[in-house]
Amino acid sequence: MFKKMIVAAAALFVLITAVIVQAVEKEEPQSEPANQTGLGIGLKAPDFELKNLQGETVKLSDYKGKKVMLNFWATWCPPCKAEMPAIQKFYTERGNEVAILAVNIDPQYDVAGFAKEMRVNFPILLDEDEKAVNAYQILTIPTTFFIDEKGIIRNKYLSAMTLETMRQYIDEM
Repeated sequence: MFKKMIVAAAALFVLITAVIVQAVEKEEPQSEPANQTGLGIGLKAPDFELKNLQGETVKLSDYKGKKVMLNFWATWCPPCKAEMPAIQKFYTERGNEVAILAVNIDPQYDVAGFAKEMRVNFPILLDEDEKAVNAYQILTIPTTFFIDEKGIIRNKYLSAMTLETMRQYIDEM
């Protein structure tokens, strides 16, 4: 009788352990690579229509047939500010080959003054209604999408980029 109780207790222990392990696995969020937050690589880039600093309407679809580097940033973001000189240098080097669109997510601030202070002249778009931020599921800034000539997201970079990173990602497309 004592043997049967030990066997039953052991079986119950194994069963309870299996149930607990299974429950824990279901509750734990699956960690995903950092570059997979927001819209994923290989998806069609959502079109948007935003105003630039000059008040002109710009659409992503205007750049079909051209490689696009689409950068989301804010004036209050230190990593965004840190990458601005590299983006400007890349624009000076490759602006005729690659469309660079910098989508500002805090247009209530003096974005034009910020651009002047940073000495940048690449196109800055103002996302006043967060349409582009929502379409691209932006969770962190800076976030940069590299979009091919067919409008497909080929790469994505979260955090401040170096000039070499920009060159590499565009050259890989």
